[in-house]
Amino acid sequence: MILEVNGFRMYVDQRGDGEPLLLLHGGTGIGADWQHVFAHGDPAGCRVIVPDMRGHGRSTNPGAFTFRDAAGDLFALLDHLRIQRVKAIGLSLGAKTLLHMATQHPSRIDAMVLVSATPYFPAQARAAMAQLSVDAFSEADWAAQRQRHAHGDEQIRMLFQQLRNLKDSDDDMAFTPALLATITARTLIVHGDRDPLYPVELALELYRSISHSALWVVPNGGHGPIFGPQAAPFAAAAQAFLASTTSR
Repeated sequence: MILEVNGFRMYVDQRGDGEPLLLLHGGTGIGADWQHVFAHGDPAGCRVIVPDMRGHGRSTNPGAFTFRDAAGDLFALLDHLRIQRVKAIGLSLGAKTLLHMATQHPSRIDAMVLVSATPYFPAQARAAMAQLSVDAFSEADWAAQRQRHAHGDEQIRMLFQQLRNLKDSDDDMAFTPALLATITARTLIVHGDRDPLYPVELALELYRSISHSALWVVPNGGHGPIFGPQAAPFAAAAQAFLASTTSR
């Protein structure tokens, strides 16, 4: 499905019937990445909603990216689908977008799983974002990106520049404990203890500030520790958490 929203065309895949479940990919990723996590099929009993976020994949790029705007895109998507309340899983960029959604309109997020989230950008994350550039891409790098992002090299260049620009942002990711405390969604926080971008202490800040939360620190896990051998345990834990009625 292609949906006109907030100045761009959003590509959205929908599968299954039942309770709506929103899956949000990471930065420079695409919705199809979730197939590597739920390798044995989508969560049972769910209407799975998988968008390509603004500027990514088969969605077009409106020329700007903030996590706040990305949250607005998703509320517009839910409104179009006539979904008032949803469960969600977000990875990195998707998880940060969910923090905006859960604080802007707490009643609309029933439960969520945040993978590699952060309340703000620490110095090492800003340094990593400063290195984002297509200038050093090899032909193999370009081929891989062209396979993921469908609207040509200009889309890819713009996307990487927009994510690079986040290094200078101070107000988009600025979640204080008081603001996080307004979240009412049951929340599972999943974080690698070797995350090079967001130290595990930031996951603890989220856990201590979000009332109905649980924390899973993945041993020897890096950023986005839910792929490869970690995919099956994560898929099982995330589905069990979202299906439960308790958090701690």
